[in-house]
Amino acid sequence: MARMVSYVSAAKLVSMARSNPRLAIIDVRDEERSLQAHIPGSHHFASGSFQARMPELARAAAAKDTLVFHCALSQVRGPKCARMFSDYLSEAKDDSAIKNVMVLERGFNGWEASGQPVCRCTDAPCKGTCC
Repeated sequence: MARMVSYVSAAKLVSMARSNPRLAIIDVRDEERSLQAHIPGSHHFASGSFQARMPELARAAAAKDTLVFHCALSQVRGPKCARMFSDYLSEAKDDSAIKNVMVLERGFNGWEASGQPVCRCTDAPCKGTCC
């Protein structure tokens, strides 16, 4: 089943995350994640190694139905990884629970600029308890 990749605003993502425990946020920034903050509860799958780690992401997100990808601005890496993972799921033989693949509009920079919570922990994945 082909999955379309759509975009979601920071405000809408906050609302979705509150009402859907089966949503996961996937941060594909590379070294900037360790130098900057991140979205609480997000999982880190750096774009530089993303393709090789897609099976790991599929296992880690097996109980999720929505994945929201982002990078710094969600102009290149975030959308590219979202499309790549959507294609990966479409080609997989098993029927994944993941039905929605999305990209955070304006990425992490837009998230932070809009006043949404950020975390500076070093947990992998972030447990979201730092805020």
